[in-house]
Amino acid sequence: MASTKEAYRVELRAAVRQLGDRGLYSAAKWAAELLVGIEPDATPSPSVVMDTPSSLGSAASGGRLLHLHRSGGSSFRRRLRPGGGAADAGTPLGGVSYVSTPIPDDDAFDAGADKYLLAKTYFDCREYRRAAHVLRGQTGRKAVFLRCYALYMAGEKRKEEETVELEGSLGKSNVVNQELVALERELSTHRRTGAIDSFSLYLYGIVLRDKGSEALARTVLVESVNNYPWNWSAWLELQYLCTSSDILNNLNLKNHWMKDFFLASAHLELKMHEEALKRYERLMGVFRCSDYIQAQIATVQYSMRDLDEADMIFEELLRTDPFRVDSMDVYSNLLYAKESSTALSFLAHRVFLTDKYRPESCCIIANYYSLKGQHEKSVLYFQRALKLNRKYLSAWTLMGHEFVELKNTPAAIDAYRRAVDINPRDYRAWYGLGQIYEMMGMPFYALYYFRKSSYLQPNDARLWNAMAQCYESDQLQMIEDAIKCYERSANNNDTEGIALHQLAKLHGMLGQSEEAAFYYKKDLERMEVEERQGQNFVEALLFLAKHCKSIGRFEEAEHYCTRLLDYTGPERETAKNILQGLKRAQSALPLMDIDHFAM
Repeated sequence: MASTKEAYRVELRAAVRQLGDRGLYSAAKWAAELLVGIEPDATPSPSVVMDTPSSLGSAASGGRLLHLHRSGGSSFRRRLRPGGGAADAGTPLGGVSYVSTPIPDDDAFDAGADKYLLAKTYFDCREYRRAAHVLRGQTGRKAVFLRCYALYMAGEKRKEEETVELEGSLGKSNVVNQELVALERELSTHRRTGAIDSFSLYLYGIVLRDKGSEALARTVLVESVNNYPWNWSAWLELQYLCTSSDILNNLNLKNHWMKDFFLASAHLELKMHEEALKRYERLMGVFRCSDYIQAQIATVQYSMRDLDEADMIFEELLRTDPFRVDSMDVYSNLLYAKESSTALSFLAHRVFLTDKYRPESCCIIANYYSLKGQHEKSVLYFQRALKLNRKYLSAWTLMGHEFVELKNTPAAIDAYRRAVDINPRDYRAWYGLGQIYEMMGMPFYALYYFRKSSYLQPNDARLWNAMAQCYESDQLQMIEDAIKCYERSANNNDTEGIALHQLAKLHGMLGQSEEAAFYYKKDLERMEVEERQGQNFVEALLFLAKHCKSIGRFEEAEHYCTRLLDYTGPERETAKNILQGLKRAQSALPLMDIDHFAM
């Protein structure tokens, strides 16, 4: 295991240097954070293994407690999912063994080395066209990549400027990157002749994606990550193009250990939460101190509605890295869902002091104001986040929610549509559109959007409840379809208890008293466990009392009526009348028996 970890360190150290030297700072940052996330060896390894190891090693056997130790910080335990013994844990998820990937040699430090350093300096100062101009005529692969990358960034910068000039900072625009055509022509030529490295392939994939050639972009990005698997930015671009599990499963990827990080992240994006969680827990076998993996596990738990578990992990992340902003917007969504105003206020204050002009910071502050009911201020901070990053998906979706609260329907629709333009798999935006059209009295439009959201997130009971309520509307009155939706909701852990109560009511409306009694009884049991009492509780008792009386189960009917006597209102009087009827019916039974024998 010690040699395994040392091999990972060798690869990641080289990756950090190479990615940073090419201006791919996000990927370099990710690799550096992963590097320090490798658990320190108990004793230093006497040798350095250069080849990629054959396995990730065992994370833990099923049900075993995993200790996450960090130097200078606290530790906490996570229970791994049961299933899978030591043999399974020692086998990489990507295959039986990993393919060794050589670290490419740099070719820049030749006669043009000084020009490359100058161009890289211009690039870091955001003088992209100057950087590209310095490298004109340079044929080294490293120089070609930086020149093309600088041209691409120059085109993106100009596109943003034109968008603001024409439509404003948050307006829609058809402005495109004017460098795409020339870049596609040059990079495709290099690819045909074989004079292209993995970094230029990554850039070529981005260019193809921007031009709408998604299938070819996927092929090119697969070539890039197979040749140089440590560029996490390339993996993320590939993930963006994997819009279904079928596309993901058909990728021809080598079995490098970075593939497991990609598959775990892709499964999370595709809402395949159990698969994502298993992969991240397996990766913890080596990267036991990785804050990135812990943040991803917390995000999975949040997506699975396990809010307490996710809350615990996020708290630990903040203890070990108090200036962290990455993933904290997800944590703010969690605190908002739990209505933890104190914790959300503390988090908003912390990120404001750390980096108030990060999009994530603005989103967290917006969530804080939303929870306080100050929706105008919340919209202001969401707009600030979007000025910093126009493709910040959560900000568009959550701003749509705020416009709904402010009764600004056109603005809400626009925000939700911008969200689905960025990511058509954002079920929250589709759900928001469905809510708006339902409020506008347009149930057929609402159903279309609710179906889209439930298709993307089939295990969310709230979406099925919303669709069922739409079927129940006065315009549709499609009761059978509503019942099917409520059944799906009840089978997906409807924590709000809406589905069981509505199933009971709808079966009662259709005259299906046995089915209605079944669901009223289940709803009553749920409310008793949760110690809830209210109108639904009284309604269930009253229906069950009448039902049991009608089928001759007098003892049960008396039990429900007796419980109803503890409440005030017309139901109490009804219960008294039922009890009197039960006594008369019971007293008449002996006389009926005597008459029967006399005959």
